[in-house]
Amino acid sequence: MNNRTVLVLVSMVFVLCSAACSQAGSIWAKRGKNMRDLYADDVARQIGDVLTISISEASKVDNKAKRDLKKEADRSTTFDGKLNINHILPGIPGFTMAAKSANEMKSKSDYKDERSFIDRITVVVVDILPNRNLVVMGTRNRNIAGDIQIVEVSGIVRPSDIAFDNTVKSEQIADFRLVTKNSGIAAPYTRPGWLGTLFDIIWPF
Repeated sequence: MNNRTVLVLVSMVFVLCSAACSQAGSIWAKRGKNMRDLYADDVARQIGDVLTISISEASKVDNKAKRDLKKEADRSTTFDGKLNINHILPGIPGFTMAAKSANEMKSKSDYKDERSFIDRITVVVVDILPNRNLVVMGTRNRNIAGDIQIVEVSGIVRPSDIAFDNTVKSEQIADFRLVTKNSGIAAPYTRPGWLGTLFDIIWPF
C-alpha cells in the first residue's frame, strides 16, 4: 500500500468521524435547566401556577306580571214607615236607601334583560382546598384610548376539569364570580344622568 492510498483512507476516516460527532451533537445536545421538558405537564396544580379561564357567559331574564283585581258591593234598605210598637209611636213616611261601590285595579309589568360576556382571562392559584380543588383569582385591566375596563374573576376549580392545554370553562367553576368595572371617557354615556335618576325616584313604575 503506497502513501497515497494511506492518505486517502485516513482522510475518509476523519470525515466519517467528524460527521458522526456533529450528528450526535445536534441530536443529543445537552438541555438547559430553563428549557421546557418535552413531556412536562404544565397543568396548574400548585399555589402560584397560572390557569386560563375561557369565559362564555350568557344570561336572559324575561319576567312578566299581570294583576286584575275587581270588587263590587251593592246594598239597599227599604223602610215602610211603620213603627207600631204597641201603638205608641206614630207612623212616619217610608224611605228606601241604596248604596253601590266598586273598586278596580289593573296592573301589568314586563321586564326583559339579555346579556353576553365572552373573554379569556389567565388567573393564579391562590389556595388549595383539602380535597385538592384549586382556588383561583385574577384581574385584567384594559386601557384603550382612555376607556378603562377592569375584569375581576375568582372561583374554585376541580383539577379534573382542567384541559390538557391548561384551560377551563367558566361554567365548570364553582362559586364563579365575574365583576366588570368601566370608567374613563365612555363611562358617563353608559349611566343615566341626574335628571333621569330623579324621575326614576319620583315615578318608579
